[in-house]
Amino acid sequence: MINLKKGILFTALFSSLFFVSCSNDEDDELMGNWIKKSAFDGPARSSATSFVIGDFAYVVGGYTGDEYLKDLWIYNSNGDYWEQKADFTGIGRSSASSFALNDKGYVGLGYDGTNKLKDFYQYDPVSNSWSQKADFAGTARYAAVGFQVGGKAYFGTGYDGNYLKDFYQYNDQTDAWTLVNGFSGNKRRNATVFVIADKAYLVTGVNNGTYQEDFWEFDPSTDTWTRKRDVDKDTDDDYSYNDDYAIVRSNASSFSMNGLGYIVGGENVKTVWEYNPTTDLWEERTPMEGAIRTDAVAFAINNRGYYMLGRIGSTYFDDAWEFRPLDEQSDDDN
Repeated sequence: MINLKKGILFTALFSSLFFVSCSNDEDDELMGNWIKKSAFDGPARSSATSFVIGDFAYVVGGYTGDEYLKDLWIYNSNGDYWEQKADFTGIGRSSASSFALNDKGYVGLGYDGTNKLKDFYQYDPVSNSWSQKADFAGTARYAAVGFQVGGKAYFGTGYDGNYLKDFYQYNDQTDAWTLVNGFSGNKRRNATVFVIADKAYLVTGVNNGTYQEDFWEFDPSTDTWTRKRDVDKDTDDDYSYNDDYAIVRSNASSFSMNGLGYIVGGENVKTVWEYNPTTDLWEERTPMEGAIRTDAVAFAINNRGYYMLGRIGSTYFDDAWEFRPLDEQSDDDN
């Protein structure tokens, strides 16, 4: 009887080790490697906004837990270092929206600790100066998306006391906003947008505590939104493509490179998912190697993806990371 019990115990321990080993092997099989880069030179923060012009990324504002910020920092991707530039001339804010258009950066909307905002500003990197432009034509709001695609720039969705789904296009030649109709997706805030080959892709976000599952492609040449496959985890046999999906979330960040889109992190999650527009399918990649966080900043420069800042609870981060999707994960390069 004793030998039998020992045999059962050994078998159970062996099985446990086997399953743990398999689980670790599965994790190790995820492609992509994160490389730690030069830490952000400004104060640690969350809910900043960013835009990219040429070889440089610009990070504006955010919240430290005590202060709503208005500083502007530029990241040199070739030299891997930061420089401070002229302060944003609007009021300090978090959860603003931004885009780059015709070699200028634009920042607007957001929250200053008391008010939702709709003012809007242009940054000229040549003169290192800001100028105020026409107020956003929609309601004052925060946690909206901003993006430029096909030479046209947009703000949309967000929260003004209600969850929103409207989109407006900005014309920098006339300094005017125009309502763009046709989005039939759900209302949301804290969604994210990435751009691939003159199409924009809107995904994730939250509405009244519910993560949004619908996923949309926007074509600026026709002002048309097309619904793509949902990003929920559905066990229906008719939709087995997404049985392994764990993509829905809010407050995530995103970027695109080499014709593929990536969403990173978000509220209580650090996983990474890669989108292929040719197949309309997602594949999981190596999770972000730094601390789990929300309200971070992400961007791509010359097909190199970056992720930085953010917070978890009352802890704010100033670290910066580069993601290399074709490399195997390594713990020895940070």
